[in-house]
Amino acid sequence: MTDILIVEDNKELADLLCDFLRAENYTVSAAETGEKALSLYEKYGARLIVLDIMLPGMDGFAVCRKIREESNTPILIVSAKTEKEDKLNGLVLGADDYIEKPYDIDIMLAKIGGIFKRRYAVDELNDGNILVNKISRTAYKNGIPLEMTSKEFDLLVLLMENRGKALSKEYIFNQIWGSDSFSEQQTLTVHIKWLRQKIEDDPKEPKKILTVWGMGYKYEGV
Repeated sequence: MTDILIVEDNKELADLLCDFLRAENYTVSAAETGEKALSLYEKYGARLIVLDIMLPGMDGFAVCRKIREESNTPILIVSAKTEKEDKLNGLVLGADDYIEKPYDIDIMLAKIGGIFKRRYAVDELNDGNILVNKISRTAYKNGIPLEMTSKEFDLLVLLMENRGKALSKEYIFNQIWGSDSFSEQQTLTVHIKWLRQKIEDDPKEPKKILTVWGMGYKYEGV
């Protein structure tokens, strides 16, 4: 799933915003028309839509209306249309916020960060290219879904929630498998190996899940 879908027919402006957002570790895609935006959204999804109003063909209001028929994905309207009626129309259609062009990039980034914090901070864990949704029990690397078992998912969540903290093998094992489990601690070693194969760029030289010799493991991320 893409973090942010930018719907903007001004290519120079869209490219600039994409660059700033990627520098903030968001995954970003862009569409220059409403029709293409809906196609991308249907295919890949998005956690936030930054939506211009004045688009060729289907305008931003129509895009907003269409998305709200089936989704509560946050929508941030960006437009040079500054009349009160336009702002009210966007908000009535279900947009979460409205920012006028030309905008200050720092204010734009703050608004986007605020939306992500309000909507996703509780239910999601984000480490740049690794995204975990605890409610849907889904995980992504660079926007691509990861196939993992229930125990692998629980292990990843436990490690990410304790980022930077060394956890003993006993603690991890008891949290994931339970102190009365018949499984052996070797099971933990195997699951760490499998998890590294899925989230590390180079599982043989892990950068996220580190071994703490004589103790256990810790999640550092990058």
